[in-house]
Amino acid sequence: MSTLPAFGHFHLENGLEVIVIPDHRAPVVTHMIYYRNGAADDPPGKSGIAHFLEHLMFKGTETNPKGSFSNIVAAVGGQENAFTSNDYTAYYQRVAKEHLGRMMALESDRMMGLVLEGPEVLSERDVVIEERKMRTDSDPAAQLQESLMATLYVHHPYGTPVIGWGHEIEELGREDALAYYRRFYRPDNAILIVAGDVEEGEVRRLAEETYGKVRPGDGGKPERRRVREPEIKASRFVSLADQKVEQPMTQKLYIVPNYIRAPENDAPALEVLSQILGGSQTSRLYRSLVVNRPLAVAAGSWYWSDALDIGQFGHYAVPMEGVALPDLDAAAEEVIAELRNTDVGGKELARARTRLIADMVYAQDSQAHLARMVGSTLTTGGKIDDLAQWSDRIRSVEAADVRRVANRYLLPGKAVTGHLTKAAA
Repeated sequence: MSTLPAFGHFHLENGLEVIVIPDHRAPVVTHMIYYRNGAADDPPGKSGIAHFLEHLMFKGTETNPKGSFSNIVAAVGGQENAFTSNDYTAYYQRVAKEHLGRMMALESDRMMGLVLEGPEVLSERDVVIEERKMRTDSDPAAQLQESLMATLYVHHPYGTPVIGWGHEIEELGREDALAYYRRFYRPDNAILIVAGDVEEGEVRRLAEETYGKVRPGDGGKPERRRVREPEIKASRFVSLADQKVEQPMTQKLYIVPNYIRAPENDAPALEVLSQILGGSQTSRLYRSLVVNRPLAVAAGSWYWSDALDIGQFGHYAVPMEGVALPDLDAAAEEVIAELRNTDVGGKELARARTRLIADMVYAQDSQAHLARMVGSTLTTGGKIDDLAQWSDRIRSVEAADVRRVANRYLLPGKAVTGHLTKAAA
């Protein structure tokens, strides 16, 4: 049984896909536009261009010059932001329902009317360079994570950071941004999601009056050109020591299928496996490493399932003082080996399934979060039905499924291990 509300779903003549999520609890709407392009679509040698263009989208158009967009949103008491991932770029505003039409007019205007001047492009590039220095270059944990991803994905662009490599960001320019903009920013490559105190008919009318006037663009709908990741049959190890590190940590990453491409019911089984392994303070990693021994002060796991091409499974642990990271790795491997060798019990399995489904229900309490779930699903090859059927697929996972995916994917020889340690003074 689906836990999702009824959605409106239609297309405009220019190819724009529109999703309407009614939520009448308050006279507020969340207006989001998703583009089917992200950092993994950056051309070779131009890493960071998707994220850079996200910044540049606030530079204005002829109709709404620089600063107008944000000033209008602020004047009506709204909130706005944007974000870039590997597989999509999104822009959103949250406003009182009577301002929805104005937000649509603003967003549709910059869909194909962006104006970029040379000096502003270069100054914004400097902003991105500083952002990278602050978030990555000065943070040992972020540096390790960047190296782990580049080691896990040896060929696929998921191994390139979303913000881009520093030396390539420095070479990005106006023409790079415009070429990327012209390729991807068009209605037939976008999804409009409106969640809140609206009805489908109202949204359709406003969308046709605004987005409906945008041309679909020259040529056919843009295609994503991505290389395939080869199978690597070797374990790999990455370490980073820095005097700024206050808390050591170990991580282990595995390449696994995403939700859309996984065979059988492997994706929901991986969801349940992650919950059992490290999804809470009752999980096996936490109980074994933090409570029972104890060797760690924190431990957990995750499954990145909503990627377009391939997914990722990972677990981590933060050691107690005096505990060596290799010893912590060995202890974590013992926990995983038990999941590979023995079926989980019925009560533990039921608890994991219930927690996952409850988390999904609670997440829907936020109209913005629900809109983001829809946007990420549709831009990574999924359908609304995948969201609607998700809870039923989780309920169908059995102990044999959990054991199967643990044996199929969580093998030591296919993992990348990362250690973060404090360097000697």
